Amino acid sequence: MKYLFLLLMLSSPVAAQQVTPNFTQGSMQSTTTTTVDIDRTISTEIYGGDYTSWSGTNVTPSGDISNSSTTYSIHTAGDQFQLEIVERAAGIIETIDIDETIQQTSTTTSLSVFSQ
Repeated sequence: MKYLFLLLMLSSPVAAQQVTPNFTQGSMQSTTTTTVDIDRTISTEIYGGDYTSWSGTNVTPSGDISNSSTTYSIHTAGDQFQLEIVERAAGIIETIDIDETIQQTSTTTSLSVFSQ
């Protein structure tokens, strides 16, 4: 069997044939489309310190406004008065959440022209 294989290998010569193209010119076009979808959330928390203030007209406090036992009295009886007290504890004072969806599509077209 080995001798038969060896004999076949020696008896048939190998020859390459030349390949000649049959075209003279041509072109090729390619189009690629890419789509990107992004969903994201931007979360922001704003922190602040404790804050206490008061403002008013025709009003007098009995002591320090940060003391819970402070009372306010009208300065001139019979006149109009106004009192505004603002108190805020330390911590988060504002939370902002922004949801975004970004959709992007790009198309690339290429053209190749060739000739012989």
